[in-house]
Amino acid sequence: MTPRIPLAVTALAVAVVALAGCVAKDAATTADALTVTSDDNTCGVSAAGASSGTLAFNVNNTGTQVTEFYLLASDGLRVVGEIENIAPGASRTLTVTAQPGNYLTVCKPGMVGEGIGRAAFTVTGDQVAVTGADAQQKQQAVNLYAAFVKDQVEQLLPAAKAFTAAYAAGDDVTARAQFPQVRAFYERIEPVASTLGDLDPKIDYREVDAVAENLEWTGFHRIEKDLWVPAADALNADQVTPAWQNWSPSTPEQRAQLGERLVADIGQLYDYVHSDDFQAALDGQGIAAISNGAISLLDEVATKKITGEEDWWSHTDLYDFAANVEGAKMSFSFVKDFASATGAQGATLVERIQTGFASLENELATHGSLSAGFVPYTDLTAADKRALVDQINTLAEPLSRLTGTILN
Repeated sequence: MTPRIPLAVTALAVAVVALAGCVAKDAATTADALTVTSDDNTCGVSAAGASSGTLAFNVNNTGTQVTEFYLLASDGLRVVGEIENIAPGASRTLTVTAQPGNYLTVCKPGMVGEGIGRAAFTVTGDQVAVTGADAQQKQQAVNLYAAFVKDQVEQLLPAAKAFTAAYAAGDDVTARAQFPQVRAFYERIEPVASTLGDLDPKIDYREVDAVAENLEWTGFHRIEKDLWVPAADALNADQVTPAWQNWSPSTPEQRAQLGERLVADIGQLYDYVHSDDFQAALDGQGIAAISNGAISLLDEVATKKITGEEDWWSHTDLYDFAANVEGAKMSFSFVKDFASATGAQGATLVERIQTGFASLENELATHGSLSAGFVPYTDLTAADKRALVDQINTLAEPLSRLTGTILN
């Protein structure tokens, strides 16, 4: 990354689906509860659906590892509800309010990775009216936001281990394929690391930034330069310094060390987002900072990613671009109901933002996707870049007014 002013924790542009636990309907009784049986290899839910309203999932851990249970939106990213730290032999209950729609259930033994037993879960019935104390609804939003961040880091850590293992072993073909996919998890939650002193520079600084700040260059982009060896006449990211000046490819021993350091730094991030300090920081900032997160990540795209300066050697910038946009959209979807509740102007603003995201995503989709892959950034023409900039600018204006609308 280029140097940036440290953002508040809630400048994260990652968020979750419409609020759970913020509706009016009688609380689910014990008899109504769904049963979830989680062990080291399976995640069984007693039913594949339920009626809309307040749902209770009694999660029983019969495995050997501490586990957690998620109810996800159908996109597999947005967290509707989660319960964690369920010890072997223990049971805990997740209570959420679910609107009609399609969801996914998943368990995560060991609390790392993408989880197991992912299964469809359908909620039928009528839309449930939003009620309850405003403060309670906002706290629920913060809690679910924290859950999404933790989920992304839980997937980032094992993905980074696999990536660095391939890199250390000299399997550059595998490592190149994994590089942009692993980074997508980080790009959705990157501003968290920015609050932890030098953690983001260790994980994600470009060479020119590390040199400018007299820091040892480590992390994703140090590995990137090994994986995409620059041509002898290539320039560095400052477009002045020859890429080979004072640099040579890493030895196998150096590769192993760089990989271990990246995993250790991501492990530090993992520890932080699972700490009381992280939750306290989010609680202190509140709902407005989440909307600011959407604005901040879109600004990141507009000022950094669109220039192609992020992934200087691999030209995988569009993956980072897409992850940032996805994170900004998540944050927006997390707080849009608060904006709509302010009245007609708020509802109009929400509609404009939704349209802006759809148009930007459609434009980005002409170049690929996170799942199927993107074309190299160097393949984009000036017209392609201009079209993306136009869509970003169209979205940025209404999005910049989101926080003020929520606070009115």
